[in-house]
Amino acid sequence: MAKIEAGRFAGTMEGEFVVFVIGMRINNLLAVNKWLPVSRAMPRMLQELFRQPELGLLHAELFMNLADRNVMTLQYWRSYYQLHAYAHARDKEHLPAWAAFNKAARGNTAVGVYHESYLQKPGSYETVYVNMPQFGLAKAGAMVPAVGSMKDAAERLRASGVAPGGS
Repeated sequence: MAKIEAGRFAGTMEGEFVVFVIGMRINNLLAVNKWLPVSRAMPRMLQELFRQPELGLLHAELFMNLADRNVMTLQYWRSYYQLHAYAHARDKEHLPAWAAFNKAARGNTAVGVYHESYLQKPGSYETVYVNMPQFGLAKAGAMVPAVGSMKDAAERLRASGVAPGGS
């Protein structure tokens, strides 16, 4: 079990990074032959990425919403270039999985997939974690005490050069 860090902390990251949300939704539970291969592809990709940190994945967290039949992975990448390169690399797990999904999904709606990419510049985000193990950005980057200029959301943004509530 993960070690709980007692107190208030913030997550920080040096330089630019990408928050990448990717997932699948099972639209037809009975069409196991359509959604099972999709659900098995992500663990293979994550294993490959964790074994090869030079590909750019910093951290990933898995989430499941059973009521909505949705499985999502929240990923942190060093750069969009590395994320894009991985997605299009012929010798990596993603491209064959994407081709297999497109072939299986042709003509039916049994399973859906999605992704969202958020390119983050230094100072364009803020985080807080209270009595939590390292999680999310704090696990991808660093977890620091939320004191001084890191004490509250407005202060964290102000300290990074972003003025909250205005442009």
